[in-house]
Amino acid sequence: MSAACVQGRAKPINVYGPPPTEVFVKAVVELFNVSARIRIADGGVSVPLAQVFFGHDVGTGVIYQDANIKVTAVENSHYQFHSGIDVGKHKSYAYRFEAPDRVVVFMGDTGPSDAVTDLAKGADLLVTPSSSFKERMQKMIDTGRWQAMSPAEQARVLAQANRNMTLEEIGKIATRANVKAVVLSHSNAPADSSDAWVAEVKGNFSGEVFVAKDLMEF
Repeated sequence: MSAACVQGRAKPINVYGPPPTEVFVKAVVELFNVSARIRIADGGVSVPLAQVFFGHDVGTGVIYQDANIKVTAVENSHYQFHSGIDVGKHKSYAYRFEAPDRVVVFMGDTGPSDAVTDLAKGADLLVTPSSSFKERMQKMIDTGRWQAMSPAEQARVLAQANRNMTLEEIGKIATRANVKAVVLSHSNAPADSSDAWVAEVKGNFSGEVFVAKDLMEF
C-alpha cells in the first residue's frame, strides 16, 4: 500500500478474504492516509487510497472461476478457539487453486482439519504454515522457561499447538490427501534445522518436502 501511494497508483486493487477483510483493508487505508494526504498536498499523488484499495468479505465454496483458474475456499480450524463476544466474528480460510496444468492448495494458519484435508486431495503442491512444536518445547525446557511457567501458562502453550499444524500432522494430512509435494512456508526454521523439519514431515509422508525460501519456483 505504501508503494502504491508513492508511485501514484490509480488502478483499483481489490482484496478478497474471510471476514473481516473489508474492515481490515479500510483500517490500513486510513493508517496510510496520513502519508497519502501529505503527498497529495505536495502534488505527488492525485488519487486517494480509499479510491484504490477495496476489501471484500467472501464466503466458502467456489469463490472465483474463469477459463484459466478455479478458486475454492473452506474454513479451517484456526479461530475455533475463540470464546466470548467474538465467537464467529473471525474466519480463517484455506484455498485451492485449480489451473489446467496443476493444483495448488494454501492451508493458511490452521490446526488439524478434515475440511482442509478434503480440499487438498490430489493437489500437486500443498503450501502450509509450519513450526516444530517439539523444537519449541525443548528450547523452553533447556532455558528453564517451561519450568518457570504456571500450570495455566503451560496449558495455554499446549493449546496453541492444537491451533497450528505440527510437522507430524502436516505429513499425515499430506498422505491422507495424496498430495505430490509439500512446501513448509511461514516458518522460522533456522538453517541448521531445515533438514530436521523435513525429516519430521517425511516420517509420515513419502512425497517431496521443501522449506520455502524467497523467490522459489515450482
